[in-house]
Amino acid sequence: MANIKSARKRARQNEKRRMRNRYYKTTARGYVKKARELIDAGQLDEAEVAVVDATRALDTAAGKGIIHKNNASRRKSRLTLHLNKAKAQA
Repeated sequence: MANIKSARKRARQNEKRRMRNRYYKTTARGYVKKARELIDAGQLDEAEVAVVDATRALDTAAGKGIIHKNNASRRKSRLTLHLNKAKAQA
């Protein structure tokens, strides 16, 4: 553990930020997972709504700098491609 007062404060701040960032990251991951599961199950109407929710969560995480904007863009693109492919097959 840190001995210097400013280092102790910095450790507290880092922990707070880590927990906040983890919330946004896991939330986005959960929305993406739910959307993928709905697409794979063939429930395309619910999947469209889930993809919109996932997109929103990824944009929020990217806007806060938790994930890189290109990372969010890539994930959204892959999810949309997955949905469109399932629609084409249906």
